[in-house]
Amino acid sequence: MIESVLNPSNLQAIWLTLKLASLTTLILLPISTVIAWWLSNTHSVFRAPISALITLPLVLPPTVLGFYLLILMGPHGPLGQATQALGLGSLSFTFFGLVLGSVLYSLPFAVQPIQIAFEAMGPKPMEIAATLRANPIDAFFSVALPMARSGLISSAILSFSHTIGEFGVVLMIGGNIPGQTQVLSTQIYSHVEAMEYAQAHWLAGGMVAFSFLVLFTLSLLNPRATRVLN
Repeated sequence: MIESVLNPSNLQAIWLTLKLASLTTLILLPISTVIAWWLSNTHSVFRAPISALITLPLVLPPTVLGFYLLILMGPHGPLGQATQALGLGSLSFTFFGLVLGSVLYSLPFAVQPIQIAFEAMGPKPMEIAATLRANPIDAFFSVALPMARSGLISSAILSFSHTIGEFGVVLMIGGNIPGQTQVLSTQIYSHVEAMEYAQAHWLAGGMVAFSFLVLFTLSLLNPRATRVLN
């Protein structure tokens, strides 16, 4: 049974999922850190609408987000036309299209833990750094980031695990192409469609165990980070 589960098709889907989750997390961390810092410190009138826009994937059906991304990246969409003009072709139904969709879909899971950590820090550490003549950039890297370390770790874990569990967005913008866009969640879907329930059980059970370990780790690491799931 183990040999049938770890067949080349399943292993390829697992590898593609890990590759997608890793790239998405690496892209999200610096972007989310900048956004979270701005949201936690700004008094701009644009704070509320931008925060709502970033949080939108938490409540928006994944198929809706995937549909509009598919239109955006398609040959007649503005992004699709731009990539084609640059000789890159269309991003829809490609791995890089999946990366773009995953970054947007997982953005709130990356931003909120870091924002919570920055807000919990308060303004005093940065004020103290300023009195010691540290410029804002030095203070950010030497004071704010180390103090927000647990938020950064939680952000990385949530981004990685959330990307692994994607289905709706992935299926809409990437389809289910073996070796190109067929990730673990769509591979399970393929097994169910083919009535290969034993293989689907093994893969789904592995995702359940992984999800439990992620939540358990987060609860030990930083209980406040779980607020993004409530």
